[in-house]
Amino acid sequence: MNEFSRVYGEALFELSMEENRDAAILSQVRAVDGILGAEPGYARLMDARSLPVAERLSMLDEAFGKQVDVSLLNFLKILCQRGAFDQFHGCAKVYESLYNEHHNIMPVTVVTAVPLDAAQRARLTEALAGRTGKTIELTEKVDPELRGGIRCEMAGKRLDNTILTKMDSLRRALSKKS
Repeated sequence: MNEFSRVYGEALFELSMEENRDAAILSQVRAVDGILGAEPGYARLMDARSLPVAERLSMLDEAFGKQVDVSLLNFLKILCQRGAFDQFHGCAKVYESLYNEHHNIMPVTVVTAVPLDAAQRARLTEALAGRTGKTIELTEKVDPELRGGIRCEMAGKRLDNTILTKMDSLRRALSKKS
C-alpha cells in the first residue's frame, strides 16, 4: 500500500466514524471498488487531463450521486481533482482494513474442492472465531483440483490441509529418496 492510499483511506474512515456511517460507507466503498475494478477505463477517464475537472466532477455526480453517501461522493471528487482517482482501490483496502480492525473482524478466504454446506460453514466459522477471538467474515471459493480438504487464508497466513498439497508433499519426498 502506498502512502497516498494509506493517508486518504484513513481520512475517509475517520470521517465515516465521526458521522457514525462506517458500515454503510464500507458497503458503498466495496460496491464502487467493484465497479471500478470491472471498468478500469473509468478511473483513467477520471484522471484524464484532457477533460476539464468540472466535466469529470459532473460525470461523478451523474454516475454516483444518487447511489453513494455524500461523504464518499466528495471523497471521489477529491481523488479526481488531485489526479489520483486510480488510487481508489488502495484507499478502499485501507478503509476496509481499518473497519475490520475497529470492529474486531477477521476476513478469511476458504478454498475447498466442493462447496461447504451450512453445518460445515457454521462449524468452521465457530472454530476460527474461537481460535482468533474475532468475528469471522468468510469468503468461500471452490477449486475442484484440490480433490478434498480445506485451505484457509487469513491475516496473511495460509493454512493448507488439502489433498492436492499432501499429494505434492508426498511426491517431493519420494523424488528425494530416489
